[in-house]
Amino acid sequence: MALMIATGLGLGYAPVAPGTFGSFLGILLILLLSRLGWKDAHRVASYLVIVGIISAIGIWAASRAESIFQRKDPPQVVIDEIVGQLLTFGLIFRNPRFLLLLIGFLFFRLFDIVKPFPIRRLERAPLGVGIILDDLVAGFYASLVVFVLHIWWPGLA
Repeated sequence: MALMIATGLGLGYAPVAPGTFGSFLGILLILLLSRLGWKDAHRVASYLVIVGIISAIGIWAASRAESIFQRKDPPQVVIDEIVGQLLTFGLIFRNPRFLLLLIGFLFFRLFDIVKPFPIRRLERAPLGVGIILDDLVAGFYASLVVFVLHIWWPGLA
């Protein structure tokens, strides 16, 4: 079960760019979650609680995967990209349009790859905590970009 979760239902075994495939799964989850009938007052809070729960499960699964693969932050583990991508849309959670999904996806991948401060430092945390935490911060940075674009260009969302 831990490997199914950690590898994003096996997407982490993709021969090329497994993290990108994990991010695509995150986008699919965003689309599913954004269509739930939550009231506006509870929409963002409920979404962030779900991201927190998936993150906690992801820490457990990523920790187990490190032990199984006997490697720090194995490339097959993509649950971190999934939760980071989910957090990207946490501040504006609603039915996002394609262009906003694309922008959020690209900025999340950029921050995940470039690792601006303090992301590189956070990934050194032990076990699954480091695996998940650095992508949550990349997702948070991407969410700020998406939020600012949403405020500046309301028709985008």
